[in-house]
Formats: sequence, structure tokens, C-alpha cells
Amino acid sequence: MVKYCQTRRNFLLTALSATGGALGASACQQAVTQFQQAQSSGSVAATQETAVAITDDGLDQITVMPERPFGATGLTLPVLGLGGSASPLSRANEEAEAIAIIQKALDLGIRYFDTAASYGPSETFLGKVLPAYRSEVVIATKTRRFDYDGAWRDLEQSLQRLNTDRLDLWQFHGLAADREIDTLLNPQTGAIKAAQEAQAQGLVRHVGVTGHHSPDVIATALQRYSFDATLVPVNAADKHTPRPFTTHLLPIAHQQNVAVIAMKVPAYGRLFQPGVLSGMSEAMGYALSQPGVSTCIIAAENIAQLEENVAVAQAWQPMPADLMASVEQRTAAVWQENSFFRRWT
Repeated sequence: MVKYCQTRRNFLLTALSATGGALGASACQQAVTQFQQAQSSGSVAATQETAVAITDDGLDQITVMPERPFGATGLTLPVLGLGGSASPLSRANEEAEAIAIIQKALDLGIRYFDTAASYGPSETFLGKVLPAYRSEVVIATKTRRFDYDGAWRDLEQSLQRLNTDRLDLWQFHGLAADREIDTLLNPQTGAIKAAQEAQAQGLVRHVGVTGHHSPDVIATALQRYSFDATLVPVNAADKHTPRPFTTHLLPIAHQQNVAVIAMKVPAYGRLFQPGVLSGMSEAMGYALSQPGVSTCIIAAENIAQLEENVAVAQAWQPMPADLMASVEQRTAAVWQENSFFRRWT
């Protein structure tokens, strides 16, 4: 069992000093010395930082995930977050598995947790684990209600299920048409009024929009309101659609310093077929190498899969141009079947 959570390199020494009373001066000094030796030996790479974990077996040096600024929010997050849908987190009869995955994600250094009011028991499961780590994690949830009253009801219920007094990111989910933007942004009756009131009351820190269908709709939303973040599909298959998110939305988000969270990174694993992508390293590597992407969210069916995803994130390096081109070429023949989310209603 890990008694001392993984910590970003530039906060490690301060954190160890602060916990000295609880861990003991000797243990803290050992940890500091070990970290300083790693720095001086050059084993702490720019994108593969190290931290020290205090475990039942002693001190272990571990690799932590690279981190990036989260748009203009002031947050800095690991490049991988845990998705709360299409996994045990969203299935009512798999609570034990869900709780184990959430706890393991925390142990592995994941700090961004994505969920939604519509993801079955996902918020409730997260609410059973995350409160004990509230100051260390970023919780993002979503609503499909674009009207003022409906959005407020969803927000209150989400806070109750998540067992928290605030959300780090509240997102308006699945925008698919300009009329939905009009409803959302109506200053008198739209959900944006609820978001502004919630921010004023300290219930919500940041506000975002998500979409699976049209990058143009999301781009319009970003141009009409100063949203903090957007959650959209980013994968090589989407590159071949008539209007890809990578070319029709990411430049706008990047220009406005809006945090971009990449989803559908492996297209629910459909990209891992013979002759297409070799595995998560190519899927995640491609998504994270897109300009402006802050982080990505990927669900995990089990702990082994979660550990594999984190290992890929820990080793991530910007993908070379020739490999990017190769990945895109290999998805050209399968883009339609791997863009199924564009047809969701």
C-alpha cells in the first residue's frame, strides 16, 4: 500500500518537508536524498519525471506521467485521465471492480477523473473514493441539460453523488446543433446562467463544452463564449472524416488557449485491428502529439488495462512526423467504422 502519493517533481521536496512529521524525519531525508541523486545523475528526463513513494516495503522511486498546462485555467495535469464511461464505472453491478480501478488510478498518479450525470452509477462510484483525495484531484462531470432549471438540477444531483462541494470542471455535453448553443447561451433561460451562478457561489471552478458530432458546432460555441475547456474526439481515423476535429477545431481552441481533452483516442479499441494501429502507444501518442491537446481520457475495463495505459502515458514522447504520417495512412481505409460516434444522437 502506498502511504505517500506520487507527486510532481517540482513539488516533491516541499511536499516531503510538509509531511515530515507524519512520515518521520529520517524517511523524509532519505526520500529527498534519493530524489536529488536522481536529478544529479540525469535520470530524471524532461518528460519522464520521478517521484518517491513511501510503501509498506520502504522507499520506491517511480516514474510519473508527463504533465501539461490545462489551457488558461492555471491547472497542470498529467497527460492521462480516467474516463468514467463504457467501463465498470458505468455499470451498476460492477461496483467492486469500479472502486478498485478508481483507487488504482489514484495510486498510479492519475488526478483527472471524467464522468457525467448520464453515465449510470459513475458519479456515485467516484463519490465513494475521491473525497479522501479531494485537494489532489480534478473532478469533471457533465450535463445534457442546456436550460437553466434543468442544468441546476443536474448540478445539484452531481454534487451529491460525487460527495463534493465543488466541481473543477462542469461541461455541457454532446453539443450537436447551433440551436443547442442558442438554448445554452440564452442569458435569461440558458444553462450558462446556471454555470455563472454556480461559479459565483464557488460550486464550479471552470466550464466547458463537449461534442462527438461536429467540430463546427463546438468551434461556434468557443467563439460565442469564453469556455475554459472542450472535450472532443482526437484520433487518426477522425483525421479522414470530411471535417476532422484536429483541423477544424483544435487550431481555434489553441488560439483561444482553451484546454482540449482528447476522447475516443483508441475508438473503444476498434483501431487495434490487424494492419491499423499496433496498440495504445500509437493511439495515445498520436492524440497527445496534436497541438493544443492538454490531456486525454481513456476508460479502463480492468486494472491490468489501466496499468498498461498509465505505462504508455509515462513513456510518452512527442510522435515524430514520419510516424504520425504512418498512423494516419493506416487508418485511411477504416475511418468510417471508427467514426461511429459521429452518428450518435
